Amino acid sequence: MPNTALITGASSGIGRALAQHHAALGGDLVLVARSEDKLVELKQELAGVRVSIVVEDLSVAGAAQRVFDAVQSQGLSIDILINNAGVGGHGAFASRDLAKHQAMMQLNMVSLTELTHLFLQGMLQRGEGRILNVSSTASFLPGPLQAVYYATKAYVTSFSQAIANELEGTGVTVTALCPGAVKTGFQAAGDLDGVNLWDNAASPEDVAAFGYEAMQQGELVVVNDPSVRFMSRWVLPLMPRKKVLEISRRTMEKSA
Repeated sequence: MPNTALITGASSGIGRALAQHHAALGGDLVLVARSEDKLVELKQELAGVRVSIVVEDLSVAGAAQRVFDAVQSQGLSIDILINNAGVGGHGAFASRDLAKHQAMMQLNMVSLTELTHLFLQGMLQRGEGRILNVSSTASFLPGPLQAVYYATKAYVTSFSQAIANELEGTGVTVTALCPGAVKTGFQAAGDLDGVNLWDNAASPEDVAAFGYEAMQQGELVVVNDPSVRFMSRWVLPLMPRKKVLEISRRTMEKSA
């Protein structure tokens, strides 16, 4: 049975762990990231399966189409699409550079949407496929000091659920993985060092295994952390919005 997975943001963190997990199960891979050196290193590590590399920066317009064209040129069919690439950015909205906000929206939302549309067509023709969109528990509430990031993840979770419903009966499923804090390079890249939320962060390997299994089961929205799952489902929806915002802001404030 064909079992080729395309993973974006595959050079580190959850993406790298997902690639390792899929390869350990005997699946072939297309690895996408902007860091060629890290992709080559990972490819050499993943023995026994076919690994292709596509070097692209998905925060740039047009990159999703180039990834699709590169896959097509190799004659590959993608059975599993894992949209993992994403970036955050700490600070008040007005004080951060607009270009950084725009690049974040391009990466977290636009490229994800374009890749999903492009690779979904082949899945529908074949009558089977799995899509895993790596979102975040940030998608469940607004995020002062990470306003755009939280908003982009709300889009990912909403988009994933909507198309999952549209695809019922087609053989294609869509899962939104919503992890809490994870010990990856995301923290440094998003200027989040000093934010207390990461004190008890999960490992990327545990999150990857959890998300991969949920995807294979065709689950809709999954949260790896039981306490966060309880809060998001049964506590936050009942609280006054201003109180939710206060709590959300406190999780993003840096310790002195």
